[in-house]
Amino acid sequence: MNINVLAIGDVFGENGLDFLCENLRPFKKVKGIDFTVVNGENSAIVGITPHQADDIFSAGADVITLGNHSFNKRAIIPYIEDNKYVLRPSNYSPLSAGQGWGIYESKFGSVCVIDLIGRCGMDFGPDNPFFEADRILKRLESVKVVLVDMHAEATSEKAAIAYYLDGRVSAVWGTHTHVQTNDGKVLPKGTGFITDLGMTGPEDSILGVKPEMSISRFLGESKRYAYEQADGPCKMEGAIFTIDSASGKCLGVETIRVV
Repeated sequence: MNINVLAIGDVFGENGLDFLCENLRPFKKVKGIDFTVVNGENSAIVGITPHQADDIFSAGADVITLGNHSFNKRAIIPYIEDNKYVLRPSNYSPLSAGQGWGIYESKFGSVCVIDLIGRCGMDFGPDNPFFEADRILKRLESVKVVLVDMHAEATSEKAAIAYYLDGRVSAVWGTHTHVQTNDGKVLPKGTGFITDLGMTGPEDSILGVKPEMSISRFLGESKRYAYEQADGPCKMEGAIFTIDSASGKCLGVETIRVV
C-alpha cells in the first residue's frame, strides 16, 4: 500500500497559524494525505503555547515537532509531558520535559516519528543526533514507516544525517531555516529527503519577521526590537513523501507551496 505523508515547515506566528488552520485540511483532502507532521515551534514566534498546539491538531496535524525554541513558552512544559503527539528534540538532555520520538497507530499500521536537532550553530550543545538516531532505530525492528525531522542550521548536517540514515528510515526532512530548498529526492537506498521544508507564515518577511527588525540586527543598531511577525499574505510550505508502507521505502518526494 502506498501512502502519502505530508510534512509542513515551521509555522510562524498567529498569521501563519491562521493560514494553516484555513488551508491544511482542504489541502490534505485534495492530495489524499494519510499522515501529517507539522513543525510548530515558532507558532508564538519563539516557542509554542498549549492553545496553539491545540489549534495545530484541530487544523489536521497528527504529530507536532519542535526545535530549539521548544521550551521558550513555559506553559508548554506540562502540556508536552501529557501529550505524546508533541515531540521535542530527542537528543536533548534526558531531563528535558516530554519525549523526542513516538510510535503512532494509523490506518496503514505503525509509524514512528523522530525529532532531532543539529549541533552546528545552535545555542547550546545537544547530544550527537547521529548516535541518538542509532539508539532509537535499534528499538524499531517491527516498524517500517519511520519519519525524521532534523531541526538544524547547517545544510551539510541535514544532508549528512539523511545519507547516514538512508535505507533505514522512510524520510528525513530539514526544518529551522524557514527557506524551502529545491532538492527533494529519494536517496539511493530508498529514503526521501529535502534539506528544508520552508515556512508557514508571511511571504513578505525575513523568515517570518518584519524586514526592518531583522535588518536592524544586522546593522548593529543599539535600539533592538523584539521580533514581530510580518503582515500581509501568507504561504504554507512543505513536502509530500509517497511511501510503500510494506517496505518503508520512499517512492517519491513532492515539494508543496500553498499561497
